[in-house]
Amino acid sequence: MLLARADRRVPGVLEAYTERWALVTGASSGIGAEFARVLAGNGMHLVLTARRGDRLERLAEELRQRHMVQTLVVPADLCEPGAVAMLLDEVASRDITLELLVNNAGFGFVGEVAGTDVDLMKSMVGLNVAAMTELTYRVLPGLLERGHGAIINVASVVAMQPVAYMPVYSASKAFVLHFSEALWAEARDRGVTVMALCPGTTDTEFFDVAGVPGWLKKHRGQTTAQVVKEALRGLEKRRSYLVTGLWNYLRSLGPRLGTRKTVVTQTMKFFRPRLTTRDDDS
Repeated sequence: MLLARADRRVPGVLEAYTERWALVTGASSGIGAEFARVLAGNGMHLVLTARRGDRLERLAEELRQRHMVQTLVVPADLCEPGAVAMLLDEVASRDITLELLVNNAGFGFVGEVAGTDVDLMKSMVGLNVAAMTELTYRVLPGLLERGHGAIINVASVVAMQPVAYMPVYSASKAFVLHFSEALWAEARDRGVTVMALCPGTTDTEFFDVAGVPGWLKKHRGQTTAQVVKEALRGLEKRRSYLVTGLWNYLRSLGPRLGTRKTVVTQTMKFFRPRLTTRDDDS
């Protein structure tokens, strides 16, 4: 057990969180699943939520066996009305006090406005913005009352700029960034950290879900392990936001170095060819 836990231990970062509870949304794959593994490897108990309950159960069993931590699996579609309240009611019914919230659940879409499913865009806003906001507002007061704890809201490097063909996604992540930075300022003198995590291209299922399969074959990205390790280092430093990876950080400076018109025009050139050849990339 000690060897397994050491595999994902991040020295010096999570000592204060050992034997405490974390809630990770979107925990069935990608960055969310990696957060769960790393936090469990550092001795945290986990509440895991996502739509795919079978994946959550397999992950929970893995964490219990490898790290001897407690887990609670709550399958939920956080886009649905009342889902966040149901999730937190389940947590409260088990007398679980949350020390860390990782708002990771979200999805994106790449495509032209014409032909885009409007209901899908509404669902994106519901998950990326509304559910994240509700969870934060329901969990943060308890952290502030106790004077310790943290919230990590997963944004994106695209939060720094408008992105053609991803207007709803980039706008939703800009909300996450600004929302988190504002709450960081409110909470920082009360022992609580709120941080926006802004990864770039990451080796997850994101691009398949977003409608551009094959994207990762053409663009180098970070692993989920790299993203989570940097995130926890940023949390230790009580950062208000963190862009992971040097290249992503340099990209994030684009809106500061050029005009917003130039930046968004460049995103059009970047995505347009891939839209017209999407079938060849799949």
